[in-house]
Amino acid sequence: MLRRVGAGLAAVVLAGGVLAGCSGDDSGSDPDAGDGSSSASTAGETGTAGTAGPSASASSLPVPAGVELSPQGSQLAVGDTATVAYQPKQDEVGVLDITITRLEKTTIKKSFEGWDLDAGQKKASPYFVRATITNRGDTDLGGRRVPLYVVDGDNTLIEATSFASAFTACQPGAFPKKFPTGKKTKVCLVYLVPRQGDLTAVSFRPTQEFDPITWSGELQDPEPPKPAGGKGGKNKSGQRGG
Repeated sequence: MLRRVGAGLAAVVLAGGVLAGCSGDDSGSDPDAGDGSSSASTAGETGTAGTAGPSASASSLPVPAGVELSPQGSQLAVGDTATVAYQPKQDEVGVLDITITRLEKTTIKKSFEGWDLDAGQKKASPYFVRATITNRGDTDLGGRRVPLYVVDGDNTLIEATSFASAFTACQPGAFPKKFPTGKKTKVCLVYLVPRQGDLTAVSFRPTQEFDPITWSGELQDPEPPKPAGGKGGKNKSGQRGG
């Protein structure tokens, strides 16, 4: 379990990506976050790992009148918007406008100073993905993880990393506690790509059968962290991205 040096409790839980988290104090964590085990899958395989929710055809999901979903397989650039539908739970349908606004490549030294990392984590390449998301559906998605993955150079889907306390360099990593119809929010997701891997695309892929919608673009240097107590800090940071 990753922890901040000198902290009495675990400071961050790696609930996704290809890095394993540990059991422990999980107060404030996403109820959907699972057991903290690693999760990755090849972007073209037919298994169950690396999907955002229960298996269902996104094109068959009910969406509000006037909402037109983006075609499966769309290849977009940073700054483009996709309208998507997915099932965060079996009895829920989420409909989102997702705009990827910025891709950032950082370093362990620059952004994770003061965090206790194991040998494998020290060799990972950290990336930040910033997005603006609007709830276009009828379901309040408050506190849910963001259904986005990254694809590495080996065509593997990587889940976002979850934090049990604030990670000021990139937050919030989940929707706010209340995220009703028409609400817009900005998120920042952390991905630790193992073995100094590359980020080749951001992917929306709610099921294995779904032809993913992807975004690609130039990698930027990280933006400066927001001051403590800023607008981003009000969101629940103990959530998974995905």
